Amino acid sequence: VQLQAFGGGLVQAGSSLTLSCAASGRTSILSNNAMGWFRQAPGKEREFVAGISWNGGVTRYGDSVKGRFTISRDRAKNTVHLQMTSLKPEDTADYYCAGSRHSAAVALSTIAYWGQGTQVTVSS
Repeated sequence: VQLQAFGGGLVQAGSSLTLSCAASGRTSILSNNAMGWFRQAPGKEREFVAGISWNGGVTRYGDSVKGRFTISRDRAKNTVHLQMTSLKPEDTADYYCAGSRHSAAVALSTIAYWGQGTQVTVSS
């Protein structure tokens, strides 16, 4: 399974941006698995941003993005999206799409597939 993330860019604080992730290859592996987004800023550890269960019924967010970010998925198209609003300079990081081993849980310890990062830079 390959995960391709795209949609990053340079935006001003307060702006919105939507990241997308497309799965290819043996995508059936991910059909019943949770998906998520993580991010890593320079000099910092990779952190959980958002997760969504296999059917989209359950979503969870990191404390720093609650109320501002929304994760969604389209199982038919094997895509996952992260809508980011009210962006802050502290949201600047490389964002990674990921596929979990589990149907609902998304955490660093559950990830089986990582996509390459897409860079988001928020200027003040």
